[in-house]
Amino acid sequence: MADPAIDLQSVRKTYGGGVHALRDAALRVERGEIFGLLGPNGAGKSTLVKVLLTVVRATQVNGTLLGRPIGQKAPLARVGYLPEHHRLPPYLTARQAVEFSGALSGVPRKDRRQRADGLLDRVGLSNWKDRRVSTFSKGMRQRAGLAAALVNDPELVFLDEPTDGVDPVGRKEIRDLLVGLRSEGRTVFLNSHLLSEAEQVCDRVAILLQGRVVREGRLIDLQREGSRQELVVRWYGPAQPLPGCEDAGAVDADASTRRYTLATLDAAAAQPALDAARRAGAVVISLTPVREGLESLFMKAVTDPVTGRALPPGAIA
Repeated sequence: MADPAIDLQSVRKTYGGGVHALRDAALRVERGEIFGLLGPNGAGKSTLVKVLLTVVRATQVNGTLLGRPIGQKAPLARVGYLPEHHRLPPYLTARQAVEFSGALSGVPRKDRRQRADGLLDRVGLSNWKDRRVSTFSKGMRQRAGLAAALVNDPELVFLDEPTDGVDPVGRKEIRDLLVGLRSEGRTVFLNSHLLSEAEQVCDRVAILLQGRVVREGRLIDLQREGSRQELVVRWYGPAQPLPGCEDAGAVDADASTRRYTLATLDAAAAQPALDAARRAGAVVISLTPVREGLESLFMKAVTDPVTGRALPPGAIA
């Protein structure tokens, strides 16, 4: 089995004044997957990415990046990076900006010239290749930045808020691009606060809070924990309890129609409740599986269960 793209066992970062940005953060990113790092502002997401890329020196770090110890420069040649609030030279054209990024990454001149056109086509800038970056909208600059992040043909791509400032059509195109990168065997590390975007493309996610990873796993597994079935039944007599179900309350004003919940997605588990309702002369209106959304999972992770309030960041990003 191939080594993971990232195997981070423990990383700490403490700034002056005792500010803890990262506190023994640990995570694992497999090759060929889209991995989402989520967390509120100030959780340490950007700091973690910068530690992995050696932009920020960790107080302590233990782990590997593309099979090499974190901190070594050699594997970074196989890494692409789109930082948040990136800045391409405004006086260059889009084509020149991508080629410039390729030169900084050590890509041979012939290769970077060939790749620039194809990448700009891929991010939807085929008609603006020879326009200066200074004339671009924010969304267009994001697209150009994506092309620049891919010019070195990376195995692993770090994208920090890649859809920031992009319109809905552009966000859909960028999501398709990420899926395409995964199909090519590349690993995508997505740092985002847009939960709906992450939910649509990520295979696995981690939630970072106060410098620690508090949840990590396959999205489908995390969603299963809070998933349920909702059963709606109309009674023609007094409402009755149903086996295996919790009465979630009335649906209509006279309470003749009620909603019940089953804390499982197993269809077989709902059969006793359905049989009991029919024997009592009730009408089954619907049985609907409900998967817990990423937003709900996120809010549970970052909310104090006692006060119901969002936990303070306790770190800086």
